[in-house]
Amino acid sequence: MSGYAHQAEREHSNQSLSSGRGSGMESRDVMETGFYMTPFAAIIFIAALATVGVLLITLLVALAVMLHSCENRCAGVVDTSKSYENYSYCKIFTLHTELNKVDVSDFPEICKITVVCYVKEGQYSRDLNLTIGMAEDYFSSVKPLEDGLDLVLMNIDDFFPSSAHYDDPLQSRFSLLGCEDCLREAENLKHKFIRKLYMKLQEGGWLLVLFSRKPENQRNAIIEHLISAGYGAWSSLVMRLGEELQMDSSEHLSRLRNTLQKQGFHIKAVISSQMDAFTGPHSVKRMFKLPSLIYHNTDNYNLVSQNLPQ
Repeated sequence: MSGYAHQAEREHSNQSLSSGRGSGMESRDVMETGFYMTPFAAIIFIAALATVGVLLITLLVALAVMLHSCENRCAGVVDTSKSYENYSYCKIFTLHTELNKVDVSDFPEICKITVVCYVKEGQYSRDLNLTIGMAEDYFSSVKPLEDGLDLVLMNIDDFFPSSAHYDDPLQSRFSLLGCEDCLREAENLKHKFIRKLYMKLQEGGWLLVLFSRKPENQRNAIIEHLISAGYGAWSSLVMRLGEELQMDSSEHLSRLRNTLQKQGFHIKAVISSQMDAFTGPHSVKRMFKLPSLIYHNTDNYNLVSQNLPQ
């Protein structure tokens, strides 16, 4: 019995050792399959994650800003396109309004309320510059004949400030739109460009015949204004006499052209912002229509629709 017991004890000890070795190996296997990180590495890892997070947030903000900017640009393109469409519409409407002498009350509202934008956005200045440039190019290519009969007809109503010939509705329109200085700005631009052309015509030796729709009894005031504004050395100044005041302006100016031509003069060009200066039979070589904020209707000056809308 004691021998058997001794053998059993030995077997039990062997099993215990085997079990202990197995547990140790299993424990070692568990430790080998785990994740170990030093405190320094952990700090670096966390910092890297934070950096990536900041970069992602920055990227999202940048994308949002770019999207907003793109939307604004697209809106600007749409607004510009709409403004151009309205400007083109009003410009064509004005042309036919002047040709047919349609009353200002019949203008589309969008064309009546945007005169300020036409001046402030620079379109009026660009139109003036283009028209004056075309006239200068033409007169640079031709010279008056030595017989002294070549002349240029100029509308001096275009030379005057608003207080001289604009009616209250036009000035009121600027005031209502919050731009009382816009009308003066337009006048200064017009004076600058027209005077530049006037001086070049003088230097070129052209006879300058000035005409106005105003009555003859205002001649002295007109001459005083012309001289003070820097216009001088014209050949003649034609104004309306008695019965001509009741005459349609187109007919009056048509008679003026015919009279000059019957006297042997050659009208090389007519320069005016008003359509009535160009209508009727004539043999004028060139006609230069200046852009205008007004058009002439019988004896009244009215707001026109040739304006760039907002």
